[in-house]
Amino acid sequence: MTTYDERASLSDLTTTAERVRRAVEGVIEGKPEVVRLSLTVLLAEGHLLIEDVPGVGKTMLAKALARSIDCSVRRIQFTPDLLPSDITGVSVFDQQRRDFEFKPGAIFAQIVIGDEINRASPKTQSALLESMEERQVTVDGHSYELPSPFMVVATQNPVEMEGTYPLPEAQRDRFMARVSIGYPHPEAELRMLDVHGAVSPLDDLQPVAHAHDIVKLVEAVRAVHVAESVRRYAVDLVGATRQHPELRLGASPRATLHLLRAAKAAAALAGRDFTLPDDVQALAVPVLAHRLLPTAQAQLGRRTAEQVVVDILQRTPVPDPSAQAWRQPPPPAHRPPGARRL
Repeated sequence: MTTYDERASLSDLTTTAERVRRAVEGVIEGKPEVVRLSLTVLLAEGHLLIEDVPGVGKTMLAKALARSIDCSVRRIQFTPDLLPSDITGVSVFDQQRRDFEFKPGAIFAQIVIGDEINRASPKTQSALLESMEERQVTVDGHSYELPSPFMVVATQNPVEMEGTYPLPEAQRDRFMARVSIGYPHPEAELRMLDVHGAVSPLDDLQPVAHAHDIVKLVEAVRAVHVAESVRRYAVDLVGATRQHPELRLGASPRATLHLLRAAKAAAALAGRDFTLPDDVQALAVPVLAHRLLPTAQAQLGRRTAEQVVVDILQRTPVPDPSAQAWRQPPPPAHRPPGARRL
């Protein structure tokens, strides 16, 4: 458990997050909502899937987020010949010690950038499953913990399918959110020509936060209050995906957990210590859509998973704010010295 003194305050969170946001937006022009979602996933202890066409800055966004934080960073270029041991590590026999020594793979970093993740074989993709869910790696019967904070930022191109292996549902379900950057506005593209024309802005990007700062901010996000009605609202949204006639696969219970964690992080970034139904609504599409599988009839009708989630949001009743107080009850007035919050 964490004491009041050890946990970062909401003002610390918003100040640090604002520094990181400004640093990343100095590299990614005209996409503030994408940068904010990336920060939300980081503080919610999730993983981010960036899916878009080539040349819009997928890898640039991942690198900018990683460089803005003073932590260990590894980049993995996924290719068809990449092996699972290249990611997790391998045990090598040491002739002098007459014993096996574990050589950590590229996954042993606080922020791991997986470029074009769908170009690796399913066998190699599966090497990420344990690390993304349990934050550990098991090799030859021994488990090794990953550093904290730990985040996987993966990119993939949904258009060019030649020589790719689509991510299985189990892999996609481990990503908290999926984001598409999209093409920039003409004004932002003009600024990009000025900024990126002579030198890459990544070269001048300096860390504006430390890894231990992010750990404290994650603890602050965990303490954000979620009212019973907001939790039930999230459950109703996810449950509706499992019964929707246009979906053959709905969202998992893990999706419900990810939705609430992301909503708590969004509330904290907004300076609130309590969540609102608006936080859940704003994150429903990026958190749920990539986990859903439309039916063949829906695909023939050109209905996307994003459209189905929007339809569910419109049909699911929103909790009545007059019937429920969102704020957490205040703590007791007199707290013994050194007392811990449960």
